[in-house]
Amino acid sequence: MSANQNIRVAVDAIVFGYQNNQLYVLLIEQKFGSSESYWAFPGGLVQNDESLQAAVKRELKEETNVAVNYLEQLFTFGDDVLRDPRNRVISVAYFALVDPSKLIIKADSDAEKVQWCKVEEVPTLAFDHNLILKKAIERVKAKLTYEPIGFDLLPNEFLFSELENLYCTILEKEIDRRNFRKKILSYGIIEETANFSPVKTGRPAKLFRFNTHKYNALVKEGFHFEIKFA
Repeated sequence: MSANQNIRVAVDAIVFGYQNNQLYVLLIEQKFGSSESYWAFPGGLVQNDESLQAAVKRELKEETNVAVNYLEQLFTFGDDVLRDPRNRVISVAYFALVDPSKLIIKADSDAEKVQWCKVEEVPTLAFDHNLILKKAIERVKAKLTYEPIGFDLLPNEFLFSELENLYCTILEKEIDRRNFRKKILSYGIIEETANFSPVKTGRPAKLFRFNTHKYNALVKEGFHFEIKFA
Protein backbone atom coordinates (compact mmCIF):
# COMPACT_ATOMS: atom_id res chain seq x y z
CA MET A 1 0.00 0.00 0.00
CA SER A 2 1.37 3.39 -0.95
CA ALA A 3 2.09 5.79 1.91
CA ASN A 4 1.76 8.81 -0.36
CA GLN A 5 -1.03 11.21 0.50
CA ASN A 6 -2.46 14.23 -1.21
CA ILE A 7 -4.91 15.40 1.42
CA ARG A 8 -5.53 18.98 2.47
CA VAL A 9 -6.82 20.15 5.84
CA ALA A 10 -9.28 23.02 6.07
CA VAL A 11 -11.28 24.75 8.80
CA ASP A 12 -14.82 26.14 8.67
CA ALA A 13 -16.51 28.55 11.08
CA ILE A 14 -20.23 28.34 11.86
CA VAL A 15 -21.06 31.58 13.65
CA PHE A 16 -24.55 31.85 15.12
CA GLY A 17 -26.20 35.13 16.03
CA TYR A 18 -29.54 35.94 17.61
CA GLN A 19 -31.70 39.01 16.97
CA ASN A 20 -35.42 39.81 17.05
CA ASN A 21 -36.34 36.30 18.17
CA GLN A 22 -34.52 34.78 15.20
CA LEU A 23 -31.44 32.57 15.02
CA TYR A 24 -29.00 33.59 12.27
CA VAL A 25 -25.83 32.11 10.81
CA LEU A 26 -23.00 34.00 9.11
CA LEU A 27 -22.46 33.16 5.42
CA ILE A 28 -20.04 34.31 2.76
CA GLU A 29 -20.37 34.26 -1.00
CA GLN A 30 -17.27 32.93 -2.73
CA LYS A 31 -16.09 32.62 -6.29
CA PHE A 32 -13.07 30.67 -7.52
CA GLY A 33 -11.77 31.14 -11.03
CA SER A 34 -14.47 30.79 -13.64
CA SER A 35 -16.84 28.85 -11.39
CA GLU A 36 -20.13 30.31 -10.25
CA SER A 37 -20.44 32.12 -6.94
CA TYR A 38 -21.84 30.12 -4.05
CA TRP A 39 -22.71 30.62 -0.40
CA ALA A 40 -20.66 28.86 2.23
CA PHE A 41 -19.26 29.17 5.72
CA PRO A 42 -16.15 31.26 6.30
CA GLY A 43 -13.09 29.04 6.18
CA GLY A 44 -10.11 27.84 4.22
CA LEU A 45 -6.97 25.76 4.22
CA VAL A 46 -4.75 25.51 7.28
CA GLN A 47 -1.27 26.89 6.76
CA ASN A 48 1.73 24.68 7.47
CA ASP A 49 2.84 26.69 10.49
CA GLU A 50 -0.44 27.36 12.29
CA SER A 51 -2.76 25.53 14.65
CA LEU A 52 -6.34 24.70 13.77
CA GLN A 53 -7.63 27.34 16.20
CA ALA A 54 -5.33 29.98 14.73
CA ALA A 55 -6.41 29.01 11.21
CA VAL A 56 -10.15 29.28 11.83
CA LYS A 57 -9.78 32.61 13.63
CA ARG A 58 -7.60 33.95 10.81
CA GLU A 59 -10.01 32.86 8.08
CA LEU A 60 -12.98 34.29 9.95
CA LYS A 61 -11.27 37.62 10.43
CA GLU A 62 -9.94 37.79 6.86
CA GLU A 63 -13.24 36.92 5.18
CA THR A 64 -15.82 38.58 7.43
CA ASN A 65 -13.98 41.01 9.76
CA VAL A 66 -15.35 39.03 12.72
CA ALA A 67 -13.17 38.18 15.70
CA VAL A 68 -14.50 35.91 18.45
CA ASN A 69 -12.99 34.98 21.78
CA TYR A 70 -14.19 31.39 21.78
CA LEU A 71 -14.71 28.81 19.05
CA GLU A 72 -15.66 25.25 19.94
CA GLN A 73 -14.65 22.36 17.74
CA LEU A 74 -17.74 20.73 16.30
CA PHE A 75 -16.79 17.78 14.09
CA THR A 76 -14.36 16.62 11.42
CA PHE A 77 -15.83 16.16 7.96
CA GLY A 78 -14.02 13.98 5.46
CA ASP A 79 -15.74 10.62 5.11
CA ASP A 80 -17.13 11.82 1.80
CA VAL A 81 -13.93 11.83 -0.25
CA LEU A 82 -15.67 13.89 -2.93
CA ARG A 83 -16.97 16.60 -0.58
CA ASP A 84 -14.80 19.15 -2.40
CA PRO A 85 -14.64 18.51 -6.16
CA ARG A 86 -11.33 20.35 -6.50
CA ASN A 87 -9.21 18.32 -4.04
CA ARG A 88 -9.42 15.74 -1.28
CA VAL A 89 -10.09 18.05 1.68
CA ILE A 90 -10.78 17.19 5.30
CA SER A 91 -12.48 20.02 7.18
CA VAL A 92 -12.46 20.62 10.92
CA ALA A 93 -15.56 22.67 11.74
CA TYR A 94 -15.90 25.08 14.66
CA PHE A 95 -18.91 26.99 15.93
CA ALA A 96 -19.34 30.22 17.87
CA LEU A 97 -22.23 32.13 19.45
CA VAL A 98 -22.24 35.93 19.21
CA ASP A 99 -24.40 39.02 19.57
CA PRO A 100 -24.53 40.42 16.00
CA SER A 101 -25.16 43.96 17.24
CA LYS A 102 -21.59 44.05 18.54
CA LEU A 103 -20.03 43.15 15.19
CA ILE A 104 -19.31 44.96 11.95
CA ILE A 105 -19.15 42.42 9.13
CA LYS A 106 -17.20 43.12 5.97
CA ALA A 107 -16.33 40.81 3.08
CA ASP A 108 -12.64 40.52 2.22
CA SER A 109 -10.03 38.01 1.07
CA ASP A 110 -11.76 35.49 -1.25
CA ALA A 111 -15.24 36.39 0.05
CA GLU A 112 -17.26 38.59 -2.30
CA LYS A 113 -20.15 39.10 0.13
CA VAL A 114 -20.90 38.39 3.76
CA GLN A 115 -24.30 38.44 5.44
CA TRP A 116 -26.37 37.10 8.30
CA CYS A 117 -28.98 34.58 7.15
CA LYS A 118 -31.93 33.25 9.12
CA VAL A 119 -31.27 29.60 9.86
CA GLU A 120 -34.58 28.50 8.34
CA GLU A 121 -33.80 30.43 5.14
CA VAL A 122 -30.29 29.10 4.49
CA PRO A 123 -29.97 28.20 0.79
CA THR A 124 -28.18 25.20 -0.67
CA LEU A 125 -24.58 25.75 0.38
CA ALA A 126 -21.29 24.69 -1.15
CA PHE A 127 -19.70 21.30 -0.46
CA ASP A 128 -21.33 19.60 2.56
CA HIS A 129 -21.96 22.81 4.47
CA ASN A 130 -25.69 22.14 4.87
CA LEU A 131 -24.75 18.93 6.70
CA ILE A 132 -22.27 20.89 8.81
CA LEU A 133 -25.03 23.38 9.69
CA LYS A 134 -27.39 20.57 10.70
CA LYS A 135 -24.80 19.13 13.08
CA ALA A 136 -24.00 22.57 14.49
CA ILE A 137 -27.65 23.28 15.25
CA GLU A 138 -28.01 19.89 16.94
CA ARG A 139 -24.98 20.66 19.12
CA VAL A 140 -26.27 24.10 20.12
CA LYS A 141 -29.70 22.71 21.00
CA ALA A 142 -28.14 20.05 23.20
CA LYS A 143 -25.68 22.37 24.92
CA LEU A 144 -28.38 24.91 25.63
CA THR A 145 -29.86 22.47 28.18
CA TYR A 146 -26.64 21.79 30.12
CA GLU A 147 -24.51 24.94 29.70
CA PRO A 148 -25.58 28.59 29.87
CA ILE A 149 -24.40 29.27 26.31
CA GLY A 150 -27.54 31.24 25.48
CA PHE A 151 -26.14 34.31 27.22
CA ASP A 152 -23.45 34.57 24.54
CA LEU A 153 -26.20 35.34 22.03
CA LEU A 154 -27.75 38.14 24.09
CA PRO A 155 -26.63 41.71 24.82
CA ASN A 156 -24.76 42.26 28.11
CA GLU A 157 -28.06 43.47 29.60
CA PHE A 158 -31.29 41.82 28.54
CA LEU A 159 -34.93 41.36 29.43
CA PHE A 160 -35.82 38.08 31.07
CA SER A 161 -38.43 37.61 28.35
CA GLU A 162 -35.63 37.79 25.76
CA LEU A 163 -33.89 34.87 27.46
CA GLU A 164 -37.15 32.91 27.48
CA ASN A 165 -37.77 33.66 23.82
CA LEU A 166 -34.24 32.60 22.92
CA TYR A 167 -34.81 29.15 24.40
CA CYS A 168 -38.17 28.85 22.66
CA THR A 169 -36.68 29.89 19.31
CA ILE A 170 -33.63 27.63 19.32
CA LEU A 171 -35.29 24.59 20.86
CA GLU A 172 -38.37 25.14 18.67
CA LYS A 173 -40.80 24.50 21.49
CA GLU A 174 -42.80 26.41 24.05
CA ILE A 175 -41.55 26.38 27.63
CA ASP A 176 -43.21 26.74 31.01
CA ARG A 177 -42.12 30.32 31.53
CA ARG A 178 -42.94 30.42 35.25
CA ASN A 179 -40.89 27.32 36.03
CA PHE A 180 -38.12 28.45 33.67
CA ARG A 181 -37.82 31.79 35.47
CA LYS A 182 -37.85 30.11 38.88
CA LYS A 183 -35.18 27.62 37.82
CA ILE A 184 -32.83 30.19 36.25
CA LEU A 185 -33.11 32.61 39.16
CA SER A 186 -32.53 29.82 41.69
CA TYR A 187 -29.04 29.28 40.26
CA GLY A 188 -28.00 32.81 41.21
CA ILE A 189 -26.03 33.27 37.99
CA ILE A 190 -28.06 36.18 36.62
CA GLU A 191 -28.72 39.41 38.48
CA GLU A 192 -31.07 42.33 38.18
CA THR A 193 -29.51 45.59 37.08
CA ALA A 194 -30.65 49.09 37.98
CA ASN A 195 -31.56 49.65 34.34
CA PHE A 196 -34.89 49.30 32.58
CA SER A 197 -35.88 48.39 29.05
CA PRO A 198 -35.79 51.39 26.69
CA VAL A 199 -39.16 50.31 25.28
CA LYS A 200 -41.68 52.95 26.35
CA THR A 201 -44.90 50.93 26.01
CA GLY A 202 -46.40 49.27 29.06
CA ARG A 203 -44.80 48.87 32.45
CA PRO A 204 -40.99 49.38 32.49
CA ALA A 205 -39.16 46.06 32.76
CA LYS A 206 -35.90 45.50 34.60
CA LEU A 207 -32.83 44.38 32.67
CA PHE A 208 -30.72 41.42 33.78
CA ARG A 209 -27.12 40.38 33.20
CA PHE A 210 -25.25 37.09 33.38
CA ASN A 211 -22.66 36.91 36.17
CA THR A 212 -19.78 35.04 34.53
CA HIS A 213 -17.56 35.15 37.61
CA LYS A 214 -20.30 33.71 39.83
CA TYR A 215 -20.99 30.93 37.32
CA ASN A 216 -17.28 30.00 37.01
CA ALA A 217 -16.92 29.95 40.80
CA LEU A 218 -19.96 27.67 41.13
CA VAL A 219 -18.59 25.30 38.46
CA LYS A 220 -15.37 24.92 40.46
CA GLU A 221 -17.53 23.89 43.42
CA GLY A 222 -19.24 21.19 41.35
CA PHE A 223 -22.30 23.11 40.15
CA HIS A 224 -24.11 21.67 37.10
CA PHE A 225 -26.35 23.88 34.98
CA GLU A 226 -29.39 22.01 33.73
CA ILE A 227 -32.59 23.10 32.02
CA LYS A 228 -35.03 20.34 31.15
CA PHE A 229 -38.24 20.57 29.17
CA ALA A 230 -41.07 18.08 28.95
